[in-house]
Amino acid sequence: MTRAFDRLSPALQYQIVNGLGFRSLRPVQELSIGPVLDGKNCVVLAPTAGGKTEAAFFPLLSQMDTADWKPVSVLYVAPLRALINNLDERLEKYAALIGRRTFKWHGDVSTSRRQAFLNDPADLLLTTPESLEVMLMSRRVPAAQLFRHLRAVVIDEIHAFVSDDRGGHLSAVLERLCRIAGTDVQRIGLSATIGNPDDILAWAQGSSHRTGEVVRPPAQSKPARLDLDYVGSLENAAHVIHALHPGRKRLVFVDSRRRVEALGKLLLEHGVDTHVTHSSLAASERRAAEDAFASGTNCVIVATSALELGIDIGDLDHVIQIDAPSTVAGFLQRLGRTGRREDTHPNCTFLTTDDESLAQAAALLRLHAQGFVESLPLRRKAAHLLAHQIMALSIQEEGIPRSDYWGWIAPATPFQGLTESDRTALVEHMLAQDILHEDGGKLGLGERGEKLYGFRHFAELYSVFETPREFTVLLGTQEIGTIDVSFVESAGDGLLRFTLGARTWLAQDIDWKNAIVRVEPAPDAEPARWMGRPRLLSYELCQAIRQVLRSEDEDATWSRRARDQMTKVREEWSILSPSGLDLVAEKNSYRLFTFAGGRANNILAKTLESLLGEKVTADNFSVGFRGDAAKSEVGIRQTIEQLRDSGRPNDEDALRYASMCSRGRLSKFQPCLPEHLESAYLAEVVTEPERAR
Repeated sequence: MTRAFDRLSPALQYQIVNGLGFRSLRPVQELSIGPVLDGKNCVVLAPTAGGKTEAAFFPLLSQMDTADWKPVSVLYVAPLRALINNLDERLEKYAALIGRRTFKWHGDVSTSRRQAFLNDPADLLLTTPESLEVMLMSRRVPAAQLFRHLRAVVIDEIHAFVSDDRGGHLSAVLERLCRIAGTDVQRIGLSATIGNPDDILAWAQGSSHRTGEVVRPPAQSKPARLDLDYVGSLENAAHVIHALHPGRKRLVFVDSRRRVEALGKLLLEHGVDTHVTHSSLAASERRAAEDAFASGTNCVIVATSALELGIDIGDLDHVIQIDAPSTVAGFLQRLGRTGRREDTHPNCTFLTTDDESLAQAAALLRLHAQGFVESLPLRRKAAHLLAHQIMALSIQEEGIPRSDYWGWIAPATPFQGLTESDRTALVEHMLAQDILHEDGGKLGLGERGEKLYGFRHFAELYSVFETPREFTVLLGTQEIGTIDVSFVESAGDGLLRFTLGARTWLAQDIDWKNAIVRVEPAPDAEPARWMGRPRLLSYELCQAIRQVLRSEDEDATWSRRARDQMTKVREEWSILSPSGLDLVAEKNSYRLFTFAGGRANNILAKTLESLLGEKVTADNFSVGFRGDAAKSEVGIRQTIEQLRDSGRPNDEDALRYASMCSRGRLSKFQPCLPEHLESAYLAEVVTEPERAR
């Protein structure tokens, strides 16, 4: 072992060598010991299964041992219950090495077990942001006593939090916990490769005055084996997967639940031992699928992006990607599921089913070869999350003084772009809308706030994401999963048949009042449908797609089928010029190909529409003109020049047109916002005026 290892407590050193049988530590584990023991805030970077968990917890357990930390001293936060369940046994084993205990707290843990924990807290608590909110808001949980000894927080898969509302929620909750603990709590984020780790470290630090460090292990020495194929359809993909790597364990990523179900069904029809997992399957169904796959040898598991996180499904031989993920970072996460054993290499085979996904996969591989990884945007004007936190604090404190709420959460990154006048306007609007009421200088939920967020014991305030309108699917008493209410309604008076869990079902009874569909097995059916938002691709990826389409280069990773199809696709896109902007006439319309990404095209389209009239639409690659907007090609070109000369679209345009770009409500807390703060929130999420310019 190394000198870094010698800094761990003698008891832990002994147990790592003799209890766990470790003969050496991985590079990331050695590199983390010093910074964590020195009390630094850290972001630890390593691929999936790269040893990040031990990198954080070995030095923290050492501190727990030598400084005799009292429970609860360490908090582990993860984005998925499945990840917590998966890691619980391992962390319990590590904690027991020095005579310490762990406990997991989330929605699947019984009330009796939670109460036992409250009566006798464990040293290490594993949980989610939503469960932390429950603990802080609940009168049954003595949060001030429970968290008074908190010394460190580990945020697993921190990249999955930072850019969305759950990350903003977590950032605020951590500040509240630090105030309860009354100390500068150490923060450690664990992540796969990201483009801006220093920004992520700053996000994690919040109010902490500790020094920070990004821990970067040496680059992966094993070269990845990558292949890009064109198969033309999901049916053909199933045939290729059946024939590809027989006798091996294969993880297949598909970027929608409906297509996971469709592919799972097709593979079963080919006689492949197939399991499926996605967020709309019951937890018991997901666990059964993951356990069966982990113990198998010649099998396939078909999954959405949830399995790109650190859930352990055992040794894996091959990753197959249907079409393409929307980010290089996501691709790297998936690639990192393979190549763990000494005799194997990281590998990924892309099976693309249409022209657009072929170009997107080729662009991702091009960006990856250039060493590009996306930077995660940090939201700083999240007034909707501030509204949520004011309401949560009002319940936590049984009325929060107007002068005090900001002191609890001020350092949280999502609120750094909000001014004092913004905060005042928010509170006054919530009071005027009766979402809040004020009594004796204290803020509490008003009558409308109770109606919007108070039902089911304030369950709508435990999380920041919308509770989907779904029906639970039951086979007898066994829960299979959930399906969208709109899908149930679409059947009308006809038979409701669908695939869920790669099995086919016929609805025997629909209980509309309790949102339950009782089913029996059926011989055949189409996959269920779920509502989802359109994917807004990044500027960088869309520009890389344009480069692929304009190039004549062929990559060594491309199969013969991919090469032949790419030749055809490039011929169809021969309209693309070197200038980067191509206005093409279509039937009674025009299309401007920008390849600027969904957010940039959103604001470009609405700004052009304000000058040309309706209708201007947007997608990731182009802006389309119809009706009044398509009256004159000259008019369109002149308007584009006018925007370019005046430096538009600009931030003012983004604020003015953001609500038109959002395509529906993005947050259940939007009713809390005055118009200008709602516009600022939406502009930050769905527009990129700088990219549009």
